Amino acid sequence: MDPQGNATTASGLNKRRDNRSIIEVLFGKATWKEAIKPTEIRYLKILPSSPAMLSAEVELMSAESAEMLLKQKIQEIRNEFDFIFLDCPPSMGYLTLSSLIAADSVIIPLQSEYFALEGLSDLLSMIKKVQKRYNPDLDIEGVLITMHDERTVLSRQVETEARRFFPGKVFKTIIPRNVRLSEAPSYGKPIILYDIRSKGARAYINLAKELLGE
Repeated sequence: MDPQGNATTASGLNKRRDNRSIIEVLFGKATWKEAIKPTEIRYLKILPSSPAMLSAEVELMSAESAEMLLKQKIQEIRNEFDFIFLDCPPSMGYLTLSSLIAADSVIIPLQSEYFALEGLSDLLSMIKKVQKRYNPDLDIEGVLITMHDERTVLSRQVETEARRFFPGKVFKTIIPRNVRLSEAPSYGKPIILYDIRSKGARAYINLAKELLGE
C-alpha cells in the first residue's frame, strides 16, 4: 500500500515493469491470482505496489465506500495465507486509513529519532478514530524500535520513552542500525537472503519468533 514500493523492490520485483499491482486488484482490473507474485523465499508472496498509486489514491477517495474496499478484497484471500502484512506509506493519508480498516492489528515501526516520537501521537490518534468508526477490533500488535544505535543517548532515550508510553507493547526485539540491512534492498533481496548471518538478519528472525510466540 506504499507508492514508494520499497517492499516490492526489496523482494526482487520491478515495480515499474510489472503492470499488475494492488491498484489493479482494488479497481477490479486484475484478480489476486494474476497480481500476486512469488519471491525467492518459498512461502513468501508479494502483491506489488506501483508509483501509479499516488494518482489512484484520488480515484479511490471518490469511489463509493472506498475506505472499505481493501477490507472487502482481502476477505477473498484471507484463508489462503497464514499471515497477510500490509506495508503502509509513512503518512496518515487515505492508503494508510484503508489499511488500518482492513487490518486485525498494527505493528508500529519507531525509528530511534526524536521526530519519530513526535509523529507517534498522530498515528495513535488515527488508530483511535478507526477503532471508533470502522474497526473496533483493531489492536496494536506492538511497537518495533528500528535503526537503533545503543551507543547513542538519543537511541536509549527513545527506547525508554517508548516502553514507558506503551507498557507491555514494545517488542523485546530491537532492529539495530546495520550496514548489511541498508545494502540488501539495492540488491533486490530481503536480508535473510542477502546476509543471514548479519546482525540485522538475526534481529528480524528474532522478531518473527517473538510474533509467533516462540
